[in-house]
Amino acid sequence: MRDVFHWAFIGAGTLARQVAKEITATGRHKVVSVYTHNPEKCREFADAWNAHAAASGEEAMLHPGVDGVYIVTPHTSHADYALQAISLSIPVLCEKPFSTDSQKTGEALQLAQERHVYCAEAMWSWFSPIAQQMKTWYDSGEYGSLQKFRMTYHLKSIHYAPRVSDPMLAGGALLDIGIYPLTYAYRLMGYPDRIECHGNLQGGIDTGETILLSWKDGRHCEIYVSIMDFHGLEKLTLKGTKGSTKLWFYHSANHVSLHRRHGQTARLCASGGYVNEFDCVAHEIREGLTESLLVPHNATLDVMRIMDECRRQMGLVYPFEANPG
Repeated sequence: MRDVFHWAFIGAGTLARQVAKEITATGRHKVVSVYTHNPEKCREFADAWNAHAAASGEEAMLHPGVDGVYIVTPHTSHADYALQAISLSIPVLCEKPFSTDSQKTGEALQLAQERHVYCAEAMWSWFSPIAQQMKTWYDSGEYGSLQKFRMTYHLKSIHYAPRVSDPMLAGGALLDIGIYPLTYAYRLMGYPDRIECHGNLQGGIDTGETILLSWKDGRHCEIYVSIMDFHGLEKLTLKGTKGSTKLWFYHSANHVSLHRRHGQTARLCASGGYVNEFDCVAHEIREGLTESLLVPHNATLDVMRIMDECRRQMGLVYPFEANPG
């Protein structure tokens, strides 16, 4: 079996370039084809990575030797490209959010299951050893009874890329960065029994929100998100009767500590980069799996449902949605 995993990239923007640089540096991954709707941008990306510049998504996906498709386009086209790849029986790694709503997400994941084609959301936080360690600590009772769970993600990213402020591309805070703390809370504590969301809408997008997730047993999680400022930065605080963790930049953290109230502090240092997910996905595809063990379909779909409810409460409807009810 060939050691190097061959990828077709659908999308050639800022994130695509960052990912390509990191994963190809390992020698375990190669970008062999690329497609984006801008021909000049497509050729530039292809030249940079010695890849084939395709004239369509299908051409990139069907390029000889492609092992998997990485979809890294604006949110609004994720599901369409995923459906196209699945229909061609080509494994998919699709950037978060998988789509703009749970219905489109569910359609793609259902087709993947029916066709027995591997499909995973590129929720890189949960491919990270750091996030997995936190889940292990939480599940094993290391924190004891939960007393405080709070996450902030304030990143002045409104000008990071044109899509972030474009309502026609499902721009805004929730789908772009709010998905990180919501996924963290869901993966640690399960689907909430109550969701409360208050957001700031401006120019057809949400610039930030306050979200409270609650569970019937009394646990709750506070989440604060903004693309307009750096107030609070990106920080996770989890405190229980037995232990606590304060984790900066949790979505891509390289180290984590569990401070036990009675006992030694436990620590883990590991890379929080993109390579984790690409190595894992490549391995799972080669093993013949049809969904990821770390980011299963139900997790992707449940988080989309939480975001659907947040949008409903905020009154956030994108211009391209035909049935806003």
